[in-house]
Amino acid sequence: MMSEHTVGFEPAEELAKDRESVRRRFWKKLKRVAVRLPFAEDLLSAYYCAFDKETPRHVQAALLGAIAYFILPFDFIPDMLPVLGFTDDAAVLATAIRMVAVHIKPEHRDAARAALKRGIEPEQ
Repeated sequence: MMSEHTVGFEPAEELAKDRESVRRRFWKKLKRVAVRLPFAEDLLSAYYCAFDKETPRHVQAALLGAIAYFILPFDFIPDMLPVLGFTDDAAVLATAIRMVAVHIKPEHRDAARAALKRGIEPEQ
């Protein structure tokens, strides 16, 4: 039975279980929308933390869920709406980051800045 607190997040939770799909779809969407994202560095920092093998599993799960919500084509506020489009994505990401902030290391932030500098390309 679904509670009112889980409505809308089930697809993100399911997608987050498929790490490779999250990885692939993340870069595709980020390249498409990065110029409109004021929180791109935080999103990339969360991504690098989520895929760091030293990050605890519960932290990876929280961040992967937030990243999965970002890459889903359907969310509470459609991403194509000017100004408002990414507010729900930003809120979900901010909440996840606040929950696990101590695990996002300077090297995750450095990797995020480097990715932004090189034009949103994943490291090979």
